[in-house]
Amino acid sequence: MMMNKLKTLKNHTGFMRYFKNTSWLLGEKILRLVVGLFVGVWVARYLGPERFGLFSYAQSFVGLFATIATLGLDGIMVRELVKNEARRDELIGTAFWLKLMGAVGMLIILGIAVNFTSNDTFTNTLVFIIASATIFQSFNVIDFYFQSKVLSRYIVYVNIASLFSSSLVKIALILYQAPLIAFAWVIVFDNSVLALGFIYVYIKQSGVKFFHWTFSTQVALELLKDSWPLIIGGAAATIYMRIDQVMIGNMIDKEAVGFYSVATRLSEIWLFVTVALTQSFSPSITNAKKHDEILYISRIQDMYNILIKISFFISIVIFFCADKLIFLLYGTEYTASANILEIYIWSTIFVYLSNGSWLYYLNENLQKIASMRLVLGAVINIILNLFFIRYFGLVGAAYATLISYGISSYLINFFFNKTKLNFFLQTQAIINIINIKTWRTPIKYLRGQQNGNK
Repeated sequence: MMMNKLKTLKNHTGFMRYFKNTSWLLGEKILRLVVGLFVGVWVARYLGPERFGLFSYAQSFVGLFATIATLGLDGIMVRELVKNEARRDELIGTAFWLKLMGAVGMLIILGIAVNFTSNDTFTNTLVFIIASATIFQSFNVIDFYFQSKVLSRYIVYVNIASLFSSSLVKIALILYQAPLIAFAWVIVFDNSVLALGFIYVYIKQSGVKFFHWTFSTQVALELLKDSWPLIIGGAAATIYMRIDQVMIGNMIDKEAVGFYSVATRLSEIWLFVTVALTQSFSPSITNAKKHDEILYISRIQDMYNILIKISFFISIVIFFCADKLIFLLYGTEYTASANILEIYIWSTIFVYLSNGSWLYYLNENLQKIASMRLVLGAVINIILNLFFIRYFGLVGAAYATLISYGISSYLINFFFNKTKLNFFLQTQAIINIINIKTWRTPIKYLRGQQNGNK
């Protein structure tokens, strides 16, 4: 029976097309994880906590303003290219110029923002070198074209070439004992290689000898009209991920950022798992929504059950191995990172729940609530950090992140009628960690809603 299903799927052209495309993306993420972890650890050990902390601070500071450069276009360009393939040059050209103007605008805003910090001249130099890389990211619009054609393997080729070239440069810099500023220029080099690679594969695979991209004011207004909720959500998510390191750098010192950054990176490397899983569940959940509401809820519950179990397993293993893991990878200089990691790793559970929630929000057309919860979470994170960092130091920052993630990814769902079902599904998944399978509130809630609407 199973073999027959596998043969059927193998002979299904559409399924195999998307399966191969997803496999390329997943393979690239795993390779990036392995190579990135190896080289990243080497860089951290070479720079030491103080210089690595300064480097991480500069990256996080730039990250706070990154959404200005993307303008939220990443989330809608693939959709528009699929719907309007004949307008390819107009859509890509308009998005390119919008992203380029966004990058320039970000640099101007950064120039104003640094005046309100305690950054010294060298720190600001690092910030502007790293920020200049966003100009090359304008060519990421080519990635959207290949995604719309389900041809991500060409982008994977470019990403792998960029990964290995930048990794080799970093290793060379370490061996030749290069200064910190050289590692900031590697980020610019990495993005320029990506841009050149994107241009090459686009020309080669699209059949054009010259770019015929055009800018349309009307198209620009249409794109920005659709992207503004994503700009807000993206800005909130970026603040969520970066603000703690920026606040630590200003409230404590840059060495403390180095300790904290190591802990966060060891927690965040597992995010590729939830991305792969949610992408795998997405088609079946969307299809079930069209035909069978109970099946739709059941599949979301299955997704949450898997996400919770995997994230709980990761969290408990890292919690008990934090000391040895930090010592093995980063050495004695970073032992202070272990206590932070023991706390921060538990936020993985809520991050997995948050990523899974997007499938619920999108299928229920609740994008505004999804963005609002990120804004609320960012605000809570900032407020908690102001008090927790002052009184509890780095451990306090980790607790602030854990609490804010728990509120925005889980508890907030209880306070909206449209998301209360999602709260029940998430709660049941948490309870199912200890194999309690008798809680049927989600199905009862759904049936109650259905009866009430009749």
